[in-house]
Amino acid sequence: MIRIPRPVVPAAVCLTALALLTACTAGAATTTGGGYAGGAGMQMPGMQAPMTLAMPQPITANPNDPAKSQIRAAKTFDLGLLLVDGTGYTIYRYDRDTPNPSRSNCNGACATKWIPVKAGGNLPPIDVDQSLIGQITRSDGSEQLTLAGWPLYHFTGDTEPADTSGQGLDQAWYPIAPDGKKITLTQDEWRQNAFGV
Repeated sequence: MIRIPRPVVPAAVCLTALALLTACTAGAATTTGGGYAGGAGMQMPGMQAPMTLAMPQPITANPNDPAKSQIRAAKTFDLGLLLVDGTGYTIYRYDRDTPNPSRSNCNGACATKWIPVKAGGNLPPIDVDQSLIGQITRSDGSEQLTLAGWPLYHFTGDTEPADTSGQGLDQAWYPIAPDGKKITLTQDEWRQNAFGV
């Protein structure tokens, strides 16, 4: 990613602003019990209190959110068009599964790390060909969504929407495109050249 530097501000402007700020606060500041001059709740005119943002929740083994069973296409900066769930988390396929016949070979401990995308949700797919969507019955009796025959998974290592931390793990796990193909390379030419991909 190219970082654009901030505009250079003349030193005289910075010194003037610092002098004005010091003059405005020097007489009014008081010391509180915590030793902070000016008080904890002090705000400059026109400023808003900082907003608290909820941190993204990691995927759990038994997600209750019905959007976890929804699939849709999303365009990312470096990987192009890939499949995500209704909450924006990346969906993967496993090279050691089989698409025809459709079968999952990720069971037991594997399925606690790579969580099967549950079938049976009532939210329709978005920008995905409905004819490519199917489902299988897993060895534990649960139903799993498939795309072009490939069973679909979430990765517990992804901590926020659009993460692709699972790409290439064990040389078998890859984000899946809306047509069912695996995504192995970045589409960003600069990154390809930089990392020798």
